[in-house]
Amino acid sequence: MRLGLPAPRKRSPALFADLAMPQRPWDLERGLWQHGFNRVAGIDEAGRGPLAGPVVAAAVILDERHDYPGVNDSKKMTPAGREAAFRLILRRARAVGLGLIDHQEIDRTDILRATLKAMRQAVSDLEPAADYLLVDGSTPFPSQVPQKTVPKGDQISLSIGAASILAKVTRDRIMIAYDRLFPQYGFAVHKGYATKIHLDALARYGPCPIHRLTYKRVGPRDDA
Repeated sequence: MRLGLPAPRKRSPALFADLAMPQRPWDLERGLWQHGFNRVAGIDEAGRGPLAGPVVAAAVILDERHDYPGVNDSKKMTPAGREAAFRLILRRARAVGLGLIDHQEIDRTDILRATLKAMRQAVSDLEPAADYLLVDGSTPFPSQVPQKTVPKGDQISLSIGAASILAKVTRDRIMIAYDRLFPQYGFAVHKGYATKIHLDALARYGPCPIHRLTYKRVGPRDDA
């Protein structure tokens, strides 16, 4: 139970436009606490752009009684900084959840559907469950839990920033493991993104079993 905070009657999320312009990392969460939402989860993903591997989503309910030094948008952090923040979040968060959709399902559906499904999985994995969701980006996903989409949320919400770190580190570890199976592609270096090293390996060896065959730089070309 969250200590020292009032629990007023919850209002419809559409009523509080004051949440739109946060100035400090906790502002979105504090605004929701004031409206009676006690378990606010940040949601983010990693792996929409790569040519190989899964898309991973994370959901994080932070404990406001703790500090989270070093937690930021994962894209602005060094690998060592992300690893340190990853461990800190796991120690101090109230709850974390992960969702993963593999390359095969991405090919069967599309990356947007796969990403939203991974987010739903991550939210379902939370214990205790969230009572409000802050979702990075502009696309909501079906959920009985009220939510707010937050463009560039990993830069302005501490909870979303924490989720971005968990998703990124988890996916990076998966791709490093895949590098041991398919060392010719350099997955440990580029994590599946379309770098020159990766594209050169694709041109030389063709796709491996974890490549996303529906992506233009992997599958058949339109001018083939």
